[in-house]
Order: sequence, then C-alpha cells, then structure tokens
Amino acid sequence: MASVEHFEIPADDVDRAQAFYGKVFGFTFEDWGDGNIMLRTGSDAGINGDIHQRGPVSHPTVVISVDDLEATIAAVVKGGGEQVGEIESMGETARYAYVKDSEGNVIGLYADAP
Repeated sequence: MASVEHFEIPADDVDRAQAFYGKVFGFTFEDWGDGNIMLRTGSDAGINGDIHQRGPVSHPTVVISVDDLEATIAAVVKGGGEQVGEIESMGETARYAYVKDSEGNVIGLYADAP
C-alpha cells in the first residue's frame, strides 16, 4: 500500500522560506546541499518535508511512497493522468518522478532503487 512520504515546498529564496517556516511554525531544518533543505515538523503524528529552489513544479506537492515506480506511473496514465518529466535518481538508494492526476494536480512518487 502506498503512503504519503513527505511534502515539498518550492521557494524563490530558500533562506527566506526557511526563516518563515521556522519562525511561524517552529520547524527545524537540515541542509542537504544544492539548495535543498530538509524540513522537520517535530511531530510524531505528522510528516516531514523539504524546501528547495523553485523549478518546473512551482507549487507545493505531496510525495507518495510506492513499491514500484514504473508500475505506478503506468497506473496513473491508465487512470487518466500523465507522467511529468523523467524518472530521476536520488543517488543509489531511491528514485522519484512527478505525475499529474486525473484533475491536473502534480504529485510526486518516491521509491527505493531497484
């Protein structure tokens, strides 16, 4: 079964966004380099996320963890959605891709590397 992995917040100014979310919500952060900041909500009941430099996906997204990235993308397409861009590698441990659902919303998919 799939589960919500994390959320992503794109920013024009990553430092400004980090200051905002830290001050307003008390979130803490870990710099992962290359303009990517891991955001920790500090809640056992919630999920964590990241702040990153704004790119092609210019709005916040939810990322769903799946067992099989290719099979899930195929199911998205069959269900009336579409793949957005290519499957990307996160080093040797994981991969991700963006898709649009049947309503045109962009969501992220995350899976361990095969």
